Amino acid sequence: MTTISVEKELVKELIDFKLRFLYEEIDKILDKWKYKESSKFLQNARDGTIEEAEDDAIELRQFLNEKKQLFELKQEKEWNEE
Repeated sequence: MTTISVEKELVKELIDFKLRFLYEEIDKILDKWKYKESSKFLQNARDGTIEEAEDDAIELRQFLNEKKQLFELKQEKEWNEE
């Protein structure tokens, strides 16, 4: 693995940009299926309440996992220190 130095502000901006992208993609999926809550959509996709939602449910779950990881990264002590 190669290590490079990058300004902390640039990394924060990139993380925020990625988070905005993820929120938009999550909203697109939920809007497509007319849901407000991702957990309800995922449950209904899992139990067959909504048919043909498997691909979107997989994609949504991945987006939610990425969002969680980025939030955790932003919350790490070293990112908050100036």
